[in-house]
This record gives sequence, structure tokens and C-alpha cells, in this order.
Amino acid sequence: MANPRIFTFLCGLLATHLVAATLCPPVVLRLGPEVIKEKLTQKLKDRDAVHVLQQLPLLDAMQESSQGVLARLVSSILKYITWLKVTSASILQLQVQPLPNGQELLVKIPLDMVAGLNTPLVKTIVELHMQVEVEAIIHVETSETGEDQLVLSNCSNTRGSLRISLLHKLSFLLNSIAEKVIKLLVPALPKVVKGELCPVLREAFEDVRADLLNLVKLPTSLKSDRLEFELLSQAIEGSAVQLNLGAKLLDSDGNVIMLFNDTVDSLNLPPLSDVPFSLIVRKDVVNAAVVAFLPPEELMVLLDYVLPELAHRLKLSIKAISEKVGPFVICHLKGACRGLSTGLWATSEAQFYTEDDRLMLNLYDLSSDRIHLMNSDIGLFNPELLKDIITEILISVLLPNENGKLRSGIPVSMVKALGYETASWSLIKVTSSPIKPSRCLNTQAMH
Repeated sequence: MANPRIFTFLCGLLATHLVAATLCPPVVLRLGPEVIKEKLTQKLKDRDAVHVLQQLPLLDAMQESSQGVLARLVSSILKYITWLKVTSASILQLQVQPLPNGQELLVKIPLDMVAGLNTPLVKTIVELHMQVEVEAIIHVETSETGEDQLVLSNCSNTRGSLRISLLHKLSFLLNSIAEKVIKLLVPALPKVVKGELCPVLREAFEDVRADLLNLVKLPTSLKSDRLEFELLSQAIEGSAVQLNLGAKLLDSDGNVIMLFNDTVDSLNLPPLSDVPFSLIVRKDVVNAAVVAFLPPEELMVLLDYVLPELAHRLKLSIKAISEKVGPFVICHLKGACRGLSTGLWATSEAQFYTEDDRLMLNLYDLSSDRIHLMNSDIGLFNPELLKDIITEILISVLLPNENGKLRSGIPVSMVKALGYETASWSLIKVTSSPIKPSRCLNTQAMH
């Protein structure tokens, strides 16, 4: 059962009612172009895409793409070429940008290569500078099982991106041979690059997609409990890949304590602006996380020994009621003494802040909402007479105890898994209906 004090505190903090929380998914992870670009770049390195470019079969490609007059030209030029291959290759900075429909991302991969050809006529290697760009589209596609998934398709060469030139001018004969080779490579190079690199690009993107699916499954530790997430749906919204996540709170034995699965068809979420990613957590999930950090418990304090001044003031406050006042004990959420027990409902304010990849929370101030007499051996009286002193006792005892438990913070594994060391946090209003706003906690990576 949720701790009512924490529930009250968070409702006050987020300034809305839980009934509105169903208007946004439990968790929304939005990944901007920078994240997609960095992950795809790394996966291309892991797949050794540069080595694939260095192994391009240029001579075979020239022969396969030549017909008619060009075929005869290939036959006439091959007798002057001992070998032709890519001697150096590099993948320049990828570009990821949204398409006008707002539901697809265009990936552009510029390639820079140098090819060397050798001829028996001279010992000098003729070098050709080759530039070409590959592009592909990321979009959401429905699989045979009915599930939506991110896919990369339409891999081809960017029209007008091909550039082939002689790197260094040589003799008239070698320049003439090089110009003929360039003429043959113009139709051949785009085809061979598409045939050799596009499969690697698709495999690299599948690796990115698998990483993202594993990323959203990373649990968030909450002392003995933990939060786990699962993918509900995915989409491309503007320039961001949006992953809508369900969440569940589990105890140390893996039993589900709370399940968060509500979602809606569309959300009016804030733009990413200049941040690489945004993690938006619905407020009832935040509630559950804090409650897991601060489970209900009894806190016993001997006021006469720990807080003698406050104990003395409490005795004076009830002296008019009874002279039979012994040593005082204060319990968690209760102002109590021997022969007297009062229930106190209080609200505390709090501050969210961050340290590295951890969400930190600090409780401060405390105001009493209501107080009632639970039992008394010294006669009936108005418990409001003790409200101020008991509130002061709670501030002196309860807040330091609870803040001590919160000191370690809540680690958000997704932040480090995305390659960022720190993040900023903010409270946002998410509107999916013109009359029912909801509040969510927004996490954004720092550059």
C-alpha cells in the first residue's frame, strides 16, 4: 500500500490529480538525430564498413556495368591495367534529418575513397579520388506479427553526389588511361557501393534497433524494489524516434507491485530543441519510485534524551490537560507519548535535482494538514492544541531521517547506456487534451 504522506507530497508537488495521469504513456523515450547518428556510426565501425569499401571489386563492377561501346572500351583498357582497387576509404560524418512528412528520417552517409591503378607501362601508381554518398530512410513498419518496428530501407546513392577525379596529374599517356577508367567508373561505382555497403548498413541499423530494445529494458534500482520497462509502441515524430514504454514496479522477489500500462494514441509533447534525447516519466511512476525509496516504517525516538527542549515544550503544552506526563516517544507519522497517541497528516515540499545520472530528491519544510486524537489515558481534549509542537518535532526528526534515505538518489540507467554522464531534469505539463493536462518528469541529456 502506498505511503499516504508521500502520495500527498507528490500530488502537491505536481499540482494535479492522478486521474489525469492516464493521459500520457508511463514513460516516453525520445531520441534525437544526434543519438541515431552516433549509434549508427559506431555500428558501422563495428561491422568494419571501411574494410568493405576497401574490398570493392572495381574491375568486376566496370565489366558488369558496361554494354555496347563501353564494353569494348573496357576490353581495350584492361590490357593496360595490372590492378585497380581502393587503397584508402573513410566514412565522413553521417547526417540524420527529418523528411517533410514528419514520420521518416533520412540518413546520408558520405564516402571518401582513393583508388589506385597500376599499369605495366610505368611503375607509378595512378590515384583516383572518388566521392559518393549513400542514403537510406528510417521509418516505422508493421511486421507480420502486427507489431510496429523501426526499419531502414530504400538504400541507394544520393543523386548528384558522385565525384571522381585524378588525384595527381601525370604523363599524357597515364592521364589518358585514367580518364578512360573514370568514364567506366561513373556508372559502375554507385552500383557496386550500393550492392556492397547497403547490406552492411541495414545490418548496422538492426544492431542499433536491438540496442534500443535492450536499452529500454534496463531496470531502475529502488533500494530493494526496482522499476522495469517494456516497449508499448514506437514512432517517428518530427526529428525524433519516440519509444512509448510501459512500466512496472517489482519487489526484491520479482513480484509485480504496480503495473503502469495506460497510453493514448497521440500526445502533444514538447520538442527536443537542442538536446540529444528526452526521457519523460509520468508522475504516478515517479510517485511509485519515491514511495519505494521511502516505505512505511516506525521511527522511535526518545524525546527526553534526543530532543529534551522539544520534549519539555510538549509537556508544557499538555500540562493543563494532565499532570501525568512521562517520557515521550515519537513514532513515524504520529506524535505520541506515554498514555497519549495523536495521528498527524502532513505535507512536505521537495526539490528535484541531479547529480550525474541520478535523480536526487530533498524534502524540506513540513506543514500539518490535520491532527486527530487516536487514544488517550489522560482524557479527551482538542488535539489541535498540540499541532504546532508536534509539527516542529516531525521537522526535527522525520525530515532528516527521510532525506538520509534519499541521499543515494535514483540511478537512471538509460542515461549512461546512451553514452551520457549527466542529465538535467524538469517538470513539464503534457497536454493530450485541451481540457485535461497531465504532469510528467522530463530528463534531458547535457551536451
